[in-house]
Amino acid sequence: MEAGEDFGPWLARQLKLADMTQTELALAVDVTRAAVSAWITGRATPRPEAIERIARALNTDLATVHTRTTDTQAGLPVGWYHRPGHADGGRELGNAAAFAFDADVSVLARETCQNSLDERIAVNGLPVRVRYTLHELTGEDLARFREVIQWDDLYPHYEAVREQRQKVGRVVDAGLRDMYERDRLVLLRVDDYNAAGLTGDDYGDGRFAAVVRRQLDSHKSGSSAGGSYGLGKATLWATSRLGLVLINSTLSEPHEGRTARRLVGRLDLPWRRVNGESCAGPAWLGRPDPDSPGASVARSWWADEETVESLHLTRESTEPGTSFLIVGAHDVASLAEDTAAPDGDEGEDDDSIQRMHHRLVRALGENFWAAMTGGGDRLPLLEASVRTLRNGVVVVPEERVDPTVAQPSRTRALKAFLDGTTVERLTETGQVAAVEVPLGLPARGGGRPLLGEHRAVLLVTDAEDADGKPNRVVTMRGNRMTVRETAVPGLPLSVNPFQAVLLAGTAAGPQAPFAAEAEEFLRAAEPPEHNKWGQTEELTLTYSTSAYRRINGLTRATNAAIKTLVVRPKKGAKQEGGRLAPKLTIGSRKKRRLSAVSMPVLEELDAQVIEGGAWQVIGEIRIPPGGQEWRLVPVAKFDVRSGPRPPIQWAEVSVVDNCQFVDGVLRFFDGARSATFRAVTDPTTHPVRAVLSGLVVELRTGEGESS
Repeated sequence: MEAGEDFGPWLARQLKLADMTQTELALAVDVTRAAVSAWITGRATPRPEAIERIARALNTDLATVHTRTTDTQAGLPVGWYHRPGHADGGRELGNAAAFAFDADVSVLARETCQNSLDERIAVNGLPVRVRYTLHELTGEDLARFREVIQWDDLYPHYEAVREQRQKVGRVVDAGLRDMYERDRLVLLRVDDYNAAGLTGDDYGDGRFAAVVRRQLDSHKSGSSAGGSYGLGKATLWATSRLGLVLINSTLSEPHEGRTARRLVGRLDLPWRRVNGESCAGPAWLGRPDPDSPGASVARSWWADEETVESLHLTRESTEPGTSFLIVGAHDVASLAEDTAAPDGDEGEDDDSIQRMHHRLVRALGENFWAAMTGGGDRLPLLEASVRTLRNGVVVVPEERVDPTVAQPSRTRALKAFLDGTTVERLTETGQVAAVEVPLGLPARGGGRPLLGEHRAVLLVTDAEDADGKPNRVVTMRGNRMTVRETAVPGLPLSVNPFQAVLLAGTAAGPQAPFAAEAEEFLRAAEPPEHNKWGQTEELTLTYSTSAYRRINGLTRATNAAIKTLVVRPKKGAKQEGGRLAPKLTIGSRKKRRLSAVSMPVLEELDAQVIEGGAWQVIGEIRIPPGGQEWRLVPVAKFDVRSGPRPPIQWAEVSVVDNCQFVDGVLRFFDGARSATFRAVTDPTTHPVRAVLSGLVVELRTGEGESS
């Protein structure tokens, strides 16, 4: 017999699926029950003539019994199984995890590619390959696909949901109208290769259950993993107007004796009543579990190649990894903010597959250019591509994302670091300067002594037009996904355009001190969006309420190091005075017109939560020449992930140096180049407790001034 799953476990599962006992099989095959028991336990193997009778008893062919790479078609069929409504009458009217993200393909690209990086098989040193396939089905192709996914069984559930006056109902209604009125359905498939795959049992702890069965289960291994909240997978269902995702996984380690074509589908809908039955929310496409009472729970199943192809889930190789098929994909953001369509897209709708293609390519380049960059003896961590089809015909050819095109300057900087060709100072165009930036790591549990000092690596190089906005710094850690991109404050106008990259944690290299500890610290400092480092509940609970100040210190040290590298040394007054003197009027009594250029800047802010739950801040303001005439008001706001930031009130404001606080306005002393103030918030005006929030302080123009 050909190599496949061991005969005994395979036969035992077929009997369970067919609801057949060992005695019944023995009678059908004309052997003793003891012989069947010996086959199942592996103490014996059936003879060729017995195998033929086994195939007939299980209503399958000889090849299936010989190869044992799939289950027989006997027994309980594959179908949709909906979770029954709660006995206590409780209702969930949507998946809250999915509401945490916009239905935006750029968000989808960021979250799914991050998950693939986290599941990369690193021991072989090869990158994880991620391919996005947009596939628009129309006409007969659409009709065949609906038949395969048993659409007639699903439609009553969608009808019940669209009648609900909730957000999910409106989204479903839009998806159904798009399908029936425009006769089209957009599939978006995300394939990864050289990844772990959905290993583990259907219900036990493992990757499969974490993705398919559970909410908010991250199941990430290693401190450098990007995700830590288990929210990212929800973007798959959020991107589907129909809340439907089909899955085909090739496992990196066997489950039930096999690895290829493990299939399952999951439907995420709110509570509904269909044909008099209440459904709690999710449903699964699979084979009923014969171990569950009444076979009312669906398991994943091992599909044949024909089934996989009909579901548009065929993988291109036997490499381990997972394919997610988003059914009814849409892109809320689209390209509405762009003034011009990409080449060849004139006249396309905002939700066209061409526009979605370009959005995916751009998002992958912006967020993962560093993971796609290799150098020295290190291969890239990631390869990514996008292709677009319509009814199986290529509309946009496969496009591999090139980091040198997406982010040329930053890619050059990272490659120089990996190649070991950086310099200490920038003296020529095209050079990459590298310096170390300290990050003090607090001990877990709020211990006073520092655990140690991590040395992050800062790279600075000349900017190019294709990079986007110049004079910015991007930050990242071990998986090399861009966490945040920010402008460097307080730069003189004479600075040549540059781009900077801060590599922290294990991204700083194997020799960086306390790299693993820095990974854990910074991962705890990331919110669910993984788009900044700052105060989070996880950081507060794991370390202390003041742990975020270490990140503020890293930011200040980074900005200072950048200025050291890019700001030209000031020349003496004699050399400079001749050129500037004609443009200056010294000692004039005429009041100068205030401009944004001369506006003071809040350069440093030290904040901490004090006894009583208030924020105490100490702000240092840099005052440019002429800036003393400004009258500014410090304003405190709570940091939020979306929407306007709610303002909060000060309990007190006092001055420390070079300023006065009169009638709620800061006034600066003549000749001062910096000023410092101290302020404490009023906890009674806080929307939430200070230890669970972030704080933003702004300077606004006072009465009688204009910004």
